[in-house]
Amino acid sequence: MAMEITQVLLAAQSADGQIRAVAEANLKQFQEHNLPHFLLSLSVELSSEQKPPESRRLAGIILKNSLDAKDAVRKQELTQRWVTVDPSIKAQIKESLLRTLGSVVSEARNTSSQVIAKVASIEVPRHEWEELIGQLLNNMTQLDSPAPLKQATLEALGYVCEEISPQDLEQAQVNAVLTAVVQGMSQTEHSSEVRLAAVKALYNALDFAQTNFANEAERNFIMKVVCETALSKELQIRQASFECLVSIASTYYEFLEPYMQTLFNLTANAVRGDEEPVALQAIEFWSSICDEEIEIQEAYGEDDDESSSPSFGFIKKALPMLVPLMLESLLKQEEDQDQDQDDGIWNLSMAGGTCLGLIARNVGDAIVPLVMPFVESNITKEDWRSREAATFAFGSILEGPSIEKLAPLVHSGLDFLLNAMKDQNSQVKDTTAWTLGRIFEFLHSTSNDSQVLTLANLPRIISVMLESIRDAANVAEKVCGAIYFLAQGFEDAGSNSSILTPYVGDIIAALLSTADRADTSNSRLRSSAYETLNEIVRCSCISETSNMIAHLLHEIMNRLSKTLALQIVSPEDREKQSDLQALLCGVLQVIIQKISNSEDSKSIILQSADQMMILFLRVFDCHSSTVHEEAMLAIGALAYATGSEFARYMQEFYKYLETGLQNFEEYQVCSISVGVIGDICRALDEKVHPYCDGIMTQLLKDLSSPILHQSVKPPIFSCFGDIALAIGEHFEKYVPYVIPMLQGAAELCSQLDADDEDMLDYGNQLRRGIFEAYSGILQGSKSSKADLMLPHASPLLKFIEAVVRDKNRDEEVTKAAVAVIGDLADTLGPNSKVMFKDSSFHMDILGECFESDNDQLKETANWTQGMIRRVLVS
Repeated sequence: MAMEITQVLLAAQSADGQIRAVAEANLKQFQEHNLPHFLLSLSVELSSEQKPPESRRLAGIILKNSLDAKDAVRKQELTQRWVTVDPSIKAQIKESLLRTLGSVVSEARNTSSQVIAKVASIEVPRHEWEELIGQLLNNMTQLDSPAPLKQATLEALGYVCEEISPQDLEQAQVNAVLTAVVQGMSQTEHSSEVRLAAVKALYNALDFAQTNFANEAERNFIMKVVCETALSKELQIRQASFECLVSIASTYYEFLEPYMQTLFNLTANAVRGDEEPVALQAIEFWSSICDEEIEIQEAYGEDDDESSSPSFGFIKKALPMLVPLMLESLLKQEEDQDQDQDDGIWNLSMAGGTCLGLIARNVGDAIVPLVMPFVESNITKEDWRSREAATFAFGSILEGPSIEKLAPLVHSGLDFLLNAMKDQNSQVKDTTAWTLGRIFEFLHSTSNDSQVLTLANLPRIISVMLESIRDAANVAEKVCGAIYFLAQGFEDAGSNSSILTPYVGDIIAALLSTADRADTSNSRLRSSAYETLNEIVRCSCISETSNMIAHLLHEIMNRLSKTLALQIVSPEDREKQSDLQALLCGVLQVIIQKISNSEDSKSIILQSADQMMILFLRVFDCHSSTVHEEAMLAIGALAYATGSEFARYMQEFYKYLETGLQNFEEYQVCSISVGVIGDICRALDEKVHPYCDGIMTQLLKDLSSPILHQSVKPPIFSCFGDIALAIGEHFEKYVPYVIPMLQGAAELCSQLDADDEDMLDYGNQLRRGIFEAYSGILQGSKSSKADLMLPHASPLLKFIEAVVRDKNRDEEVTKAAVAVIGDLADTLGPNSKVMFKDSSFHMDILGECFESDNDQLKETANWTQGMIRRVLVS
């Protein structure tokens, strides 16, 4: 097979489907029969100058895909396969790859550099292929190295840095890589392709340069070279250099002060005079500085002593020059922008407005006097660009400054903005609607002293919104957003009468009409209309709107019913049906939750429950995961609303629930199905018992699966607690299976990487799930099987103690831990006396809770303290 691989690779690209299928089967057979020689043959094909470019290209792609995959489980599997390949064959493959870097075919060189990085991602962390960096650097230091070899080598170095972690390289290797890269960027390097590859390699290597940036001389040299290449004659090199500066701004913020004047001049010149790809990166540099300083403010507080904060206040210092720079960029809008696709467009105007918004969040009130003269002088100009830029500027600074500073401006300008919704230019109307949405989002709330929306101006606002929602699709979408935030501002009104109520009926009618619009292919408009409808329902005053919402319930059910009769002749038809069903199920979920929160209106749900359940089950039969999620969530809400009455649907619903629990591929569906089990347990209590064998079997399978996404596993533990609480003593037969799972998960918690933020977050979710499982089992067994958990109490207390000692736990974990301590004392009673006498850690955690500002935490701690005292005096 190895001899014929060229022909097979060419046949695998044939236009004839039959020839292609046979070739693909042959490749698969070779791969499965003898993987080491398959990989070796591919590497030889890739490196051979005598072979056709087409076969070399495919050989490289297959080789790369044999080493890496997006799916984590598949990636691990491929890694293990490579690790088991004979070292002598691996050495030959790596030699072929390094040789290919000098190929005369650019595609072969580039593919080889990527494959080298994939091999490095497996071997370098294992302290294998330690000579790789030296071999690559050798290509850079040889005097007669041709430019294509240098370019490919720099690409390989960049890809390697992208694939591995900084701790995988010795500092001496990092120094050598940076030296080679910086030399490649130098003007003495005549090839622009080499210089571009060097700049891109530096971008990927920046995370490795911590020690080098901490050294002033080395830092100065790196910054000097990057700033010089930012002035290169070649556009791509300038762009890549500014991308490096953006990365440096976020990675090495603390070292930037000596260079800020140079960087301001460099970025200002680029924004004002360079081509758009470079100017965009120059603006992005300042956005990154803003992000860093906002993060510092959030961590240290804005009112803290400035000397203790690690912020250099670069934005405040540059404010008088920086704000005019961003305002100028707002005037560089795209001409005849395709408004239906405007969210995908990123231009100088969008970038400048985004940066202006970040500056406003950074400096607060100080930005207002710098922006308002621009707004006032441009808002009435004949030129649409000036009017749009002025509106965009005002909308961009509404988050950050105080309500006291902004409210007078909004009051005086609101009428002008409402009139601007009739502007002749669509982009002006689009930006005006967005700005109104921002006003409602950040300045409108019933709890604010400065009311932006009043009885006096609300009729005019609603009138303009309902008229403008019939405008072009892009404008209508922004109007939906504005109505969304307008409704949200009335959420705090609670059960009191709302001044929005008289308009709710008209708003609902307008949103339903908008969702039905046939004059646009903009699918986002329909989504926005239904999402806004959800918010109107959620924030309405139910005592005043229950009749309207009941009418809406039947309208949405009717619409969902019609989707089941849609003719499906293509995958696109199926997708459209699925998307619409998902939106309608989402609205029904919100209506169910809203109405069932009020005893006075709950009967509306009970009357329609049978019909809704039939609809949801018919939606499941469409076999779409998107709908599966939304319908499942709606059923969870229905279970909560109908309580024990939900039992009559369980027999029919159970098979769909089981299908959801078995859906490992689309793990969100599985996760939602687990959550719905909790809703059903709370609704049915003991009536869920007949279905528990099947549910528990599937949940235990889910926990054992290596394929299922890890995020689903903590909710499964919580679900055990819900089931135990619902069925009480009947949970006993599952305890021998559940406890080992809980103890295994507890052991896993102690092994998670404390330096990985994602793992820390996952660890907290896992611990919370474990505690909630134990709490449910303890509470469920309290009345008739109080001693059931006695053999497992000691390991549980040890686990709680380990968690209490861990400073990385969050408040939710603390609360769950304290609750389970109380449940132990409450359920085991005097049997737990010795355990609590012998340990003191519970006193520490309770003391911590009493000092907390979290009232729920204090309440839980009070209850737990009472339970422990009762045990100790027994």
